[in-house]
Amino acid sequence: MKRIFEINPWKVITHTFNKEDKRLQESMTSTGNEYMGMRGMFEEKYSGDTHKGIYLGGVWFPDKTRVGWWKNGYPEYFGKVINAVDFVSVDVKLDGESVDLAKDEFSDFELALDMKSGILTRSYVVKRGEKKVRLNFERFVSVDMKELYADRITVENLSSESVEVEIDSSIDADVFNEDSNYDEKFWNVLSKKKDQTTGRLVAETIENNFGTPQFTTEMLMENVSDLDAKEPVETDLKVANVFSGTLESGKKTVFEKRVVVLTSRDYETLEDLDAAGEKLSAKQAESSFDELKAAQANGWAKRWEKADVVVEGNDESQQGIRFNLFQLFSTYYGNDARLNIGPKGFTGEKYGGATYWDTEGFAVPLYLALADKSVTRNLLEYRHEQLPGAYHNAKQQGLDGALFPMVTFNGIECHNEWEITFEEIHRNGTIAYAIYNYTRYTGDTEYVTHDGFDVLVGIARFWADRVHFSKRKGMYMIHGVTGPNEYENNVNNNWYTNMLAKWCLNYANEIADKVDADKTAELGLTSEERAKWHEIADNMYLPEDKELGIFVQHDTFLDKDLTPVKDLPQDQLPLNQHWSWDRILRSPYIKQADVLQGIYYFVDRFTQEQKERNFDFYEPLTVHESSLSPSIHAILAADLHKEDKAFEMYSRTARLDLDNYNNDTNDGLHITSMTGSWLAIVQGFAGMRVIDDELQFAPFLPKEWTGYKFRINFRGRLLSISVSQEGTQIDLLKGDDLTIKLNGKDLKLTAK
Repeated sequence: MKRIFEINPWKVITHTFNKEDKRLQESMTSTGNEYMGMRGMFEEKYSGDTHKGIYLGGVWFPDKTRVGWWKNGYPEYFGKVINAVDFVSVDVKLDGESVDLAKDEFSDFELALDMKSGILTRSYVVKRGEKKVRLNFERFVSVDMKELYADRITVENLSSESVEVEIDSSIDADVFNEDSNYDEKFWNVLSKKKDQTTGRLVAETIENNFGTPQFTTEMLMENVSDLDAKEPVETDLKVANVFSGTLESGKKTVFEKRVVVLTSRDYETLEDLDAAGEKLSAKQAESSFDELKAAQANGWAKRWEKADVVVEGNDESQQGIRFNLFQLFSTYYGNDARLNIGPKGFTGEKYGGATYWDTEGFAVPLYLALADKSVTRNLLEYRHEQLPGAYHNAKQQGLDGALFPMVTFNGIECHNEWEITFEEIHRNGTIAYAIYNYTRYTGDTEYVTHDGFDVLVGIARFWADRVHFSKRKGMYMIHGVTGPNEYENNVNNNWYTNMLAKWCLNYANEIADKVDADKTAELGLTSEERAKWHEIADNMYLPEDKELGIFVQHDTFLDKDLTPVKDLPQDQLPLNQHWSWDRILRSPYIKQADVLQGIYYFVDRFTQEQKERNFDFYEPLTVHESSLSPSIHAILAADLHKEDKAFEMYSRTARLDLDNYNNDTNDGLHITSMTGSWLAIVQGFAGMRVIDDELQFAPFLPKEWTGYKFRINFRGRLLSISVSQEGTQIDLLKGDDLTIKLNGKDLKLTAK
């Protein structure tokens, strides 16, 4: 655990700068607007260790898989988000020497990400001998005009003598990915254009051998300065505007950089790209920087009006939930149905920036409650559009049906670890679960009986072929899998995987009863096939230990040395940074909820005794070294009235990155798991459930808080929930009358 920012309910702010924490600082001050985003690296030169990263939604590259061996069915490439052309850099020179905080003496440092407005600011005083110069930076990616990046730099001479100031503002295609093979670069410059105050650069991703379309990006910058514009600079990969002049004692100079960023995802031709760029550049030029800032603040205010969770009496908790919501909505807000939610979002390159099962398992519940149902519908359609790729993935493994990828940009599996690609097939169940979750929460059955049914049938066919029948036990089994606990590979009969397979087969059959005959005929679904699904589901092997009263994580789990985590030396945690992979795989330690993940999905279908026995057995063995883990434990702990444990797990999920719990935030934030803090409050502390089409709450107030408030959408209504020491108040703010259950009793709500 490491905390480098101050506690503040609306800001991520610090007044210190430690060079060894530079990457951590960059991750936590990342900004984005779904269309594009970037780490919180400095605009000016920095010669120390840094990870400059700018990423564009939907722009990626199929990099050749780098392994020392090959197996049949192995993915042909590793899909990855690529570092975009650098349109952020601004070289600030004082008396001919670049400002560089890795070398310069400085004071009065402040760095602040204002989550209320989405604006990143920074200031400090540079000392050069007897001279002192203050630099102030304000920058944002606009939520009002998604293609716009804006930056304002103020240079103030605090010295008694003049200072020569030069500002070089560039667009530079000489960028690289830290995870690239053999230091490969991914951009070719197609054209450049410049004059004294503007620049334009068009670049295209390099060719690939996998049939993936190449992407083109166009950046148009406009610079405004009261310094003198000098001769612009051009190299093979870069264009730059140069401004310089003398800054007298006590005077300021203000420099603005605005960049319009476009990609070929939205335009058919280069001509269309150019025309759109010119139009958008002209549009942004109509507004002052302060007007653009006001539009940015207003855009975020509208988001917070719907989504804010107010925590009273604990600023640490308040900062955590707001930070997570801010980064989530900076990554995905549902405006582009072609996009999904990468585990690192726009904050780093780890996990390749692709789509994981995290979206369906952890993000869908939040977006169902905080956005229009069309946003979640788009996430479901994203998978339906990629159904052909899922059939391809199953065929690669010699199986029928559809296997949705663990990692993807286009539906084709593109992960380069065998234990994930081949074995972590439980993700298929979560794709189906998201359809069920959407249908249950919204009451909308149109999707599940049409496009959703296509997905369910493909998944059911996969499970029906992936199981095998054990003659010895007279039951169906699934061998050779990795469950959610990735600290075990190639296990047999993972309870969670088998349980989900059983549920998927039953759910597909349940929905088949509701679709018309033309739909089943279109899919070639017969009564014989459905009967087989019933047979498999009815005879699925689910490992259980009656004496312990638990579901067994997999066949041999109980044969391990079941020493609890609390008995491990603390200096050996996190395990993944101290133990060999071999030792981890042989240990009983659980990376994230596995059996408990399955209980969470269907929490109302298990008895309190079943939930308690499984929680008490597995939680002490869990190291929570996956960011997805603490929230599930928080929700189940709350369900079991283990309020102290629920709050402990909430704090861990809410401040996972802010406090760098797992010592792995340097390379980017854990975006998809950021939903966990919201889930822990709403499904955990407030006990929100939808059971038999009825919305239910069973709230408690953590003793560390004096109250909390949030809003949710539910079936065309907007509700406000407030929990305090006096009790719970639920109001219907918009929509038709609704009867819900509060602490087991009916409560009729009428809009005021």
